[in-house]
Amino acid sequence: MASLFTHAFTAIALAPVCAPRPGWKWIIPAGIIASDLPDADVIGFEFGVHYGDFLGHRGFTHSFFFALMLALFGVWLLRRRVPLTPGGRSWLGVYLFFCAASHGLLDAMTDGGMGIGLLMPFENSRYFLPWEPIPVSPIGVANFFTIYGWEVLCTEMRVVWLPLGALGLLFLTARKRMRTRMLDLNSQ
Repeated sequence: MASLFTHAFTAIALAPVCAPRPGWKWIIPAGIIASDLPDADVIGFEFGVHYGDFLGHRGFTHSFFFALMLALFGVWLLRRRVPLTPGGRSWLGVYLFFCAASHGLLDAMTDGGMGIGLLMPFENSRYFLPWEPIPVSPIGVANFFTIYGWEVLCTEMRVVWLPLGALGLLFLTARKRMRTRMLDLNSQ
């Protein structure tokens, strides 16, 4: 699996891409939760759920269907916190879906495990992407802060953080320029 840090960074980087307007900083915590929540499936180990089971680690909670359900639930849960237009709800749903779906995709880029149940519940196979540049992240805080954990994080920074960070900055810059141009047009 990719590290929780990288899953969280993905939510931060995707916010400017998916947000329909500035001022949506409140959605980033929801995106971070959506991007990290699929790994809650490790709780199943305590209840006898095996790794390769439907509800096992990297199974159903890493699927696109789960990401869709989580996004819909997130929009419903946040509907009264901040008033949203129907278009704003749609963008929030897109953002939460991308955050949750990115978890399975990032894990499918790792070099270990039994694969990811991206298409569950419709198809129970587990998949890896053809490109697997990310070493599997150590599990547990103590194990993460080791030389190996540092190597994993450095790889994730190069493969995930830099491209997604650049994409997020590109969208922030473009949005700021568009806003400035609109203000200039309105003042004329």
